[in-house]
Amino acid sequence: MRAVSEQDIRTSFVNCSKGEAKRLPMPRDLEEVRWEDLDFLGWRDLSAPDRSYIVTELHGELTGITLRFPSQQRGFLHRSMCSVCLTTHPGNGVSLMTARKRGQAGRDGNSVGIYLCTDLDCSLYVRGKKLPASGRRFEESLTLEQQIERTRGKLAAFLELLAA
Repeated sequence: MRAVSEQDIRTSFVNCSKGEAKRLPMPRDLEEVRWEDLDFLGWRDLSAPDRSYIVTELHGELTGITLRFPSQQRGFLHRSMCSVCLTTHPGNGVSLMTARKRGQAGRDGNSVGIYLCTDLDCSLYVRGKKLPASGRRFEESLTLEQQIERTRGKLAAFLELLAA
């Protein structure tokens, strides 16, 4: 992913108002982000534990979305798989996150959901730069480049659903 500024991020959001985008919190470590390791920038809202944000490039345009997820806790023995990076996590490591659709559909309350790593570090898991709580990922026959492309494609497909 290319480096982006706070202003770029705020103007990229497609499923919230401009006022909401102005008020949402930015990642605290934006200046220290290793952009070359990311397929998308994702962060949680520390003041609202049920909210997260993702910014990525879609069709050459910077696209940001707001997400919500349940705060209920699951048992540590429960395992789930992220739909984007295919990493499995115990307990609350994966959450069903929902995003309001764009335009009138979103204002009417329509949304779409996807199972994502709760910490939104999918890019790091795929690249082996971060390990899940289980300590390892499944071995795959795909190359790293193919896994990265699959991750980008799955996220892009989800973002496309917001406009449908």
